[in-house]
Amino acid sequence: MPTPEFAVIAGETVHGILAGQEAEVLEVVRGAYLAHGDGQSVNPPSYFLRYPDRPADRIIALPASLGGGFDVDGVKWISSFPGNVAAGIPRASAVLILNDHETGYPFACLESSIISAARTAASAALAAAELHRDRPRPRTITFFGTGLIARYIHTYLRGTGWDFDEITVYDHHREYADAFAGYLDGHDKANVVVAEGPEPAVRAAGLIVFATTAGAPHVHEPGWFAHNPTVLHVSLRDLDPAILRGAVNVLDDVEHCLKANTSPHLLEQADGNRDFVDATLCDVLRGFEPDRGKPIVFSPFGLGVLDLAIGAHVYRRAVDRGLASPVPGFFHDLDRYR
Repeated sequence: MPTPEFAVIAGETVHGILAGQEAEVLEVVRGAYLAHGDGQSVNPPSYFLRYPDRPADRIIALPASLGGGFDVDGVKWISSFPGNVAAGIPRASAVLILNDHETGYPFACLESSIISAARTAASAALAAAELHRDRPRPRTITFFGTGLIARYIHTYLRGTGWDFDEITVYDHHREYADAFAGYLDGHDKANVVVAEGPEPAVRAAGLIVFATTAGAPHVHEPGWFAHNPTVLHVSLRDLDPAILRGAVNVLDDVEHCLKANTSPHLLEQADGNRDFVDATLCDVLRGFEPDRGKPIVFSPFGLGVLDLAIGAHVYRRAVDRGLASPVPGFFHDLDRYR
């Protein structure tokens, strides 16, 4: 067996490989979801490192193993420190370790905040496309939350064929909403509007993206959704359970989504059952047709297998282009009886 090797791939390289390749990344994510749906994955619960004196901060480990032709194992180690934003640096930072499927040896460490944002955005864009595959795509969109994930979701929607006439932006912090609106003005031909409150933001669009850091539901009125929009509930804790009760609910993974007081988990606790779950994204990919007479809410947990799929994709591209930085001698004592 050859001597195991280890390489580091920096964020600049990750960005260079993924930028402008939204359609390709979408297909990588599609393959990962199908492999997961076929049982060709191991995706245990995430593990949370929390701080009693800093409840808003956390670091999360997402271990996973993905077969189905990907054949890679690994773990994403991602931190969320909301106070970073006021200090002028991103809330989240992350690394991804990839392990060989046969030997277990780690073979790469990749900067992963970009991979994490890309897989989240690709998952949302894939769901939006599949939920509108046989019907006109909405030409109005609202973003709740205006950070990195919102920017990536916009990029992935635009990069996979979505066009908008009007984009509405809402954030509890008006300065963040204005900044995101300024970004959109420079990256989209649509008319960009900053909403004065959550109700007009919801009512304004046929496609709604929730990409906030909310820890508990803050949108409570089912009547706001009477126009039956498609909702990409990426941040998982924005919607009152009553809204989900009257919607078509699509999850990316039932067991993962129904944990940790997410909005779907709160509804399960309130009703004592999971009857409100209509489909997984894998079901949608295989032809599930939702009831068009209700709002459609996609609630993705964000599976570690998606990070592995995109991480392995980036690793292969980096190696092919000579952009992976090897670490000579990383594995030192390889002789059992030296």
